[in-house]
Amino acid sequence: MKYSILLSAVAMALGVTACERPTTVVTPPPTVVTVPGPAGATGATGATGSTGSTGYTGNTGATGSTGATGTTGTTGDTGAKGDPGKKGSETIVVVPVPVPAPRN
Repeated sequence: MKYSILLSAVAMALGVTACERPTTVVTPPPTVVTVPGPAGATGATGATGSTGSTGYTGNTGATGSTGATGTTGTTGDTGAKGDPGKKGSETIVVVPVPVPAPRN
């Protein structure tokens, strides 16, 4: 029984000690906000740069010589002429074929 009272006293001491732990609050450092000041005066305009040099234009090449013209061929022979046709004396009459009447 001696040990049980001693053991319960130690358990209560530990229990009470664990409950009374002080809480530590960590506060972050304040954030610094920088506010811009008024705008300054506009600076002077810079000088204009110099124009670059123009490149060299190359020489134009020589024109080549014209080729020779070929020879012209000879004109062919004219064929034989036939006899003139004879005038006919008959008259041909073309009679159209009658078209049958449509059926109703």
